[in-house]
Amino acid sequence: MKSDGTIDKYKVRLVIKGYRQREGLDYFDTYSPVTRITSIRVILTIAALRNHSIHQMDVKTAFLNGDLEEEIYMEQPEGFSAPGQENKVCKLVKSLYGLKQEPKQ
Repeated sequence: MKSDGTIDKYKVRLVIKGYRQREGLDYFDTYSPVTRITSIRVILTIAALRNHSIHQMDVKTAFLNGDLEEEIYMEQPEGFSAPGQENKVCKLVKSLYGLKQEPKQ
């Protein structure tokens, strides 16, 4: 939003209905590849002892950049389908918010 309260630009985010996925059928395991806190502490300690600079970054769309390892299909989003093609589904090529497999990609 702009400072005067008007809309600067419209944004949209496509979210999959991950709550409908069933473990053992739609996905088999979930995890997120993160570093252990002890590893982070060791690196910070070494950097402090050697007077190194420390920089931090965050990739806001990191989960969306991973390729999927298996074929995943989803219903078309409401208002997305063309007339006469309402019963077709979408095959995902990249991960989406809400997908159970999302963090491990």
